Amino acid sequence: MNMTMFEEIRKLPHYHELIVNFTLREIKAKYKQALLGVTWAIIQPIVLMAMMTLVFSYFARIPSDGVPYPLFLFTALLPWQFFAGALNRGAGSLVNQAGLITKIYFPRESLVLASLAAALVDFGITAIIFAALLVYYHAVPTLTWLWVFPLFLIQVALSLGLMLFLAPLNAIYRDVGQAIPLVTQVWMYATPIMYPASLVPASVRPYYFLNPMAGIIEGYRTAVLHNDAPAPPVLTYTALFAVIVLVLGYRVFKRLERRIADVA
Repeated sequence: MNMTMFEEIRKLPHYHELIVNFTLREIKAKYKQALLGVTWAIIQPIVLMAMMTLVFSYFARIPSDGVPYPLFLFTALLPWQFFAGALNRGAGSLVNQAGLITKIYFPRESLVLASLAAALVDFGITAIIFAALLVYYHAVPTLTWLWVFPLFLIQVALSLGLMLFLAPLNAIYRDVGQAIPLVTQVWMYATPIMYPASLVPASVRPYYFLNPMAGIIEGYRTAVLHNDAPAPPVLTYTALFAVIVLVLGYRVFKRLERRIADVA
C-alpha cells in the first residue's frame, strides 16, 4: 500500500459524522414503512433457523458434533448472515447513492463503510437470539470464547475487502449485483454451516479450508461450542487471506473510483 493510499485512509476519520449519517440513512431505508421495523432482523433468522433445523436435523439427520442442532447451526448462521448481508449492502452502496456521488465530493469509501456499519447493527440485533440460545442450553463461558474477537476482526476485514472490490464493479457492471445472491448461496453450501466440517473427507479437507469462511465458521464453533482454540494453520491462513483481500480491495476501489461518477 503506497503513501497516497495511506493519506486517503488518514482522511476518513474526518468524515466520521458523514459515515454515521450514511449508516443511519441506510438502516432507516431498509426498515422504512415496515410495520415491525427492526424486529425483522430477529424474526427472519429465527424462522430460517427453525426451518433449517427441521430439514437438516430431523429429516436429513445431519450430525452436529454432539451439540444441540439449533445452537450448532446458529453459531455459524449468525456470522454468515452478517457476511452475506454485508456483501449485498456493500455491492449496492454506490449504486444506491448515484445521485449524491455526481453532485458533491466526499470519500466514496464512506458509503461502503456505512454499509458495513449497517450490517454490524443488524448483526448486533440478531446476536440477541444467539445469546438466548446460549442461556437456554446452559453454555458456560470459558476463556476460549475470547477467540471470537480476533475471528470477528478477521471476518470484518474479509467482508470490507470484498465490499470495496464489489462496490465499484457493480456500479460499472450491474451484472455483479445480480450475481452476488447466487454466489453467496453457493458459497454458503461450501461452508460448514448446516453440517460439521468433520463430514468433509480428510483427503479433501486441506482444499476445503482454502475457503476463508470455512476457517472462520469452524473457528467460532471450536472456540464457543468445543472450548478449544482454532487450528493455528487455518487461522493464520485465513488472517493473511483477509488482509490481502482488504488491501487489494481498497486498491481496486481507488483505481476505479474515478469511473464511478461517469457511469452512476
